Parts: sequence; structure tokens; C-alpha cells
Amino acid sequence: MRKHYLIEFVQNDQMIVFCPPSIFQDKELTRIAFGSKSVEAEFLPHPDSDNCIVINRHIQHALQIPDFKQPYHLFINGNTLFIGPLVGIFTAGFTDIDEQPIGERTQFFSKLLSVNKTVGALSFVFGEQHIDWKQGTIEGYFYENNRWQQLEVPFPNVIYDRLPNRKSERIPKLMKVKERLQKEYLIPWYNPGFFNKLDIYERLEQDSSVERYLPETHPFTSFSIIETMLSKYGHVFVKPRNGSLGLGIHQIIYDRETGKYYCRYQDSEERNRLRKFPSLELLFKWVFNNQSLENMIVQQGIHLIRKGRRPIDFRVHTNKDDTGNWKVSAIAAKVAGQGSVTTHKRNGGDVKTINEIFNKEECNLYTEKLSKAALDLSTVLEQNIEGIIGEIGFDLGIDRNGDVWLFEANSKPGRSIFSHPKMKDFDLLTRKLSLAFAVFLTEQSLLHPEELYK
Repeated sequence: MRKHYLIEFVQNDQMIVFCPPSIFQDKELTRIAFGSKSVEAEFLPHPDSDNCIVINRHIQHALQIPDFKQPYHLFINGNTLFIGPLVGIFTAGFTDIDEQPIGERTQFFSKLLSVNKTVGALSFVFGEQHIDWKQGTIEGYFYENNRWQQLEVPFPNVIYDRLPNRKSERIPKLMKVKERLQKEYLIPWYNPGFFNKLDIYERLEQDSSVERYLPETHPFTSFSIIETMLSKYGHVFVKPRNGSLGLGIHQIIYDRETGKYYCRYQDSEERNRLRKFPSLELLFKWVFNNQSLENMIVQQGIHLIRKGRRPIDFRVHTNKDDTGNWKVSAIAAKVAGQGSVTTHKRNGGDVKTINEIFNKEECNLYTEKLSKAALDLSTVLEQNIEGIIGEIGFDLGIDRNGDVWLFEANSKPGRSIFSHPKMKDFDLLTRKLSLAFAVFLTEQSLLHPEELYK
């Protein structure tokens, strides 16, 4: 773990910074910076501590450093000492309620910001309405001592994108904020955008190292594609290109003995349905009536391993850490609900730890296979997608032969698996890593900016 340093604020009239002697290393420091602001100062070695920085109140106020007991990292570039990172978490959906400033997602953000001290980063939540472009400041929401408060701080070192949905990311004024902060202020912006299922598939299939994880997938263009795939695999999935939470997924099954077609799906009243049809055309007429089929994809059906006749798939989270390396941060099994087309909780699915379902030997084997697949896929996705990616949630399956398959990759993965009592530690780890990556990005942007966008 990188070293953290505590800051002590003192009341005097001298623009002096007392620094740990070990960070000097014959460097001529003349400025100190926090976020986008910096001031001139005199630097002296701290007489008593190698873990503490002493700054007077004039410097604190000039840099707009909040008065929190907060450890920070130190970065030196040229003659400037940078304290940070200051991490802006960009989102939408703010309210006027003091206790719930970000509506229903307030609890998620409070838990995210609660790891600040552990990570050694100071993060805050903001939206486009909180930016003062003239002053170069943001009236951000901070969570300290179990309460929310708004404080004015400089523009951050990095920005973590937590826009809630595809609709919000297409709002022109939010797109303009993102473009301006990246291009004019050169602030690294990580986890931008939502993945498109077909786009992800087409990018991954170009790389032979992950080809084995990809089920056959095509855009819906005609019934003949479905007929061909049904003859090969017995069943297929039809799903929206930009869907989430298992919404709009249909399983189509062909019974070779009777020549009948079956469709398993969840209806508008959220009931799991299984219906039989004499032809594929009639199935689509009844089940997909008034739906836009050009926005659908058709995917090979996989015969998954099962628990009590209920199919199992897996959610695997990967995160980049404070050294910029991919880590598997969570693995959970998801058991499909009775008669459900997916394993999602809203469809009656159950979240389980791998240990709860499999014996020790199987558990070790599946953990190893899923981890390798997730890390392979993370590496290739990073290389083939624009922008800086710091976390991915994968929906993976294991078939009866023990092969791993990718169903979906999510740039802003849901967190329903962490409702399981035995997943709390993994919940904490994913939150820590999502902010620890900001430490790495800050260092890269200051010392090796060419590496970020190569």
C-alpha cells in the first residue's frame, strides 16, 4: 500500500510547509497544490515526524482544503508538491432534501465516500449545476461524520463517472461538462458511458485470446438467423442491445421431437411465463408485438451447470487498483428463480457465495476459471474501448463441460449481489478499489500524462 500522510493545520502568518524529510530527496519545492489550485510556499523538513505535513491556515484557505482529519497521498512534479487526490464523482438526479441529496442513490454514495480515509483520497459528489466555471471551483457534496455537507473546492485531480443511466449520459449539457473538463482542463475521466452488448461482442471477437469465452451472437435481422441458431444449439436468447437488470430477455426453445417452439420470458406484470407456439412467426407475433426488433440481439443458448434443476451463472467484478492493475474484487453465484429466464433477483433469483453451492474442489476450480476469464476479458476490453476503464461487472456462465462463457459486461455494474451477508467484505473492497484507482490516475496525469491516452 502507498504511504499516506496526515495534514495538520496551524495558525500563523508564515507561508511555510513543514514536510516529512524523506520526500525531499534534494528537490527544490516552491509550490503546493490541491486539486487545480496551487500557491507559492517555503518548504522545510518537519522536525519530529516523517508522516505528517504542517500547513498554515492561509495556505489551507487559498487551496480550499476542507478541514477534515483526512490522510492524503503526496506527488511531486517539478517544483510542486501535490496533495491528493481530490476525486470528483460526477452524477445526476440531485434533490433539495438535505438527508438525501442524491435521492434513492444517496446511501450508495455515502458508502462510497466512507472509504476516503482508508484509501487516502478525498472524494465528493457533484453535478453540472454545482460547477463555477469562472472561479474554477465546485460546490461539492461531502459525507463526513455521518452527515452530508456542501463545500467549495477546486476542480478535482480526476473524475469518476457515476451517471445513473443511458438517458442521463445523452443529455447535451452533461455531455458538454464532460467534454470541457477533459479537453480544456485535462482532467482524467474514468468509467465513462454504458456498454452496448453487440458492440462489446464485436470488439472482443477480434482478439483470439478471448474468443473462446464468446457465445455466438448476431443482431436480429430475420427469422432465418434464429432458425439456424436453434438448429445448432436447441435454444437461444433474444435480448435488447442496451438492456440492463435482465429486462426484456427472452429464451426461445425448439423441441425437435414435436416441432414446437417455446418462449420463456417475464411479462408486463413481472410474472415468469412459458408459452408454446406452432411456429416461430406466431411466437414473435404474440410475444414481441409492438417491440422494436432491430434493437435486439440473438445469442447462443448455453446449457449451464445447475443447482436443484435451477441454472446458475456468476457475477464477477474486476477493478483496477492504485497501481493500475486489474484485480478480481468479487465473485458471487446467482441461481435462477423457478421458471425464470434469467438469474436476476427481480426475477426470483437467489444470490449465493460459491462456497454455499459447491464443494471445496469445485469451488477452487470454478473460482480459478472465472477469475482467469474476467481478467482476460478486462485486459482486452480496456485495449479496445475508448476512455479510461476502472471497473467492470461480468455476467459469466459455466457449461456442463466446465467451459466459461461471457453473457454481458457492464461498465457500471449493479450491486445487488452485495445484499448477501457474506458479500459485505467484497462490497467494501470494490468501493475501496474504485477510489484507489483515482490515486494511480492522479499520479499518471501529473508524472506520465502521455501514458493515459496512448
